[in-house]
Amino acid sequence: MPSAQDYVAQKAAASGSSFYYAFLFLPKDRRAAITAFYAFCREVDDVVDEVSDPHVAAQKLAWWRNDVEQSFAGAPLAQRHPVMQALYPHCATYGIEKGHLLAVIQGCQMDLEQNRYWNFASLEKYCYLVAGVVGEVIARILGYQNEKTIAYAHRLGLAFQLTNIIRDVGEDAQRGRIYLPVDDLERFAVPVNEINQGLYSERFTALMRFQAARAQAIYDEALALLPAEDFRSQKPGLMMAAIYRDLLREIEKGGFSVLHQRTSLTPLRKLWLAWKVQALGRL
Repeated sequence: MPSAQDYVAQKAAASGSSFYYAFLFLPKDRRAAITAFYAFCREVDDVVDEVSDPHVAAQKLAWWRNDVEQSFAGAPLAQRHPVMQALYPHCATYGIEKGHLLAVIQGCQMDLEQNRYWNFASLEKYCYLVAGVVGEVIARILGYQNEKTIAYAHRLGLAFQLTNIIRDVGEDAQRGRIYLPVDDLERFAVPVNEINQGLYSERFTALMRFQAARAQAIYDEALALLPAEDFRSQKPGLMMAAIYRDLLREIEKGGFSVLHQRTSLTPLRKLWLAWKVQALGRL
């Protein structure tokens, strides 16, 4: 039977996520902490994406809430999920609080209760839970001196989530969720039924250009917030930014063909972008 550490390592590697390539350059202890946290995020996110019955999914999320509560209450770790066995020992070291983990679960719970967002402000609240908090925890694990780095992490998490939303429009629609704000859909005269049917139009392309420009602007805002003294420690986050921005550019170059396909970068390209930030210090 694999150890808790083996379990989270396999979970992170199997995802093929851009996060995995940024983790590779971390010292052993920080890599172990961030891998366990990423595995936690994947576990709770998979509940929403892979469990078709909303009632069953809600029960599973409630189970995860209880596992987090029990872990922080001092219950024997041997009785907890392998992810919590791997993650909890790092929490005190890196300032990971129970509230951080519960916020991620709360964001996933929102996916069971809400499938539309009326405006960007309401979408931003959701993104904070599923991505901004994640960015903060990662920034804490990486280490920082200036409190402004937390604001950078929240903003960068938002940019990552907006990139995911743009990439996954078609897949999300098949699951009954459309994250593009309703007022943006109305502004560009793109009805929901066209997205559900996978119909492209100049109006849809214009809508997606607007979403991509918003995401790119938020990347710029995030990078401008990062204090110089924390640039070195936060390099893995910058690696992820380089990979995600490159992904967004690929989606743009492909004409936003997101209703019938999922654009991705090759592992070699992700590794190259991560190495470039590590070795050259630039995105």
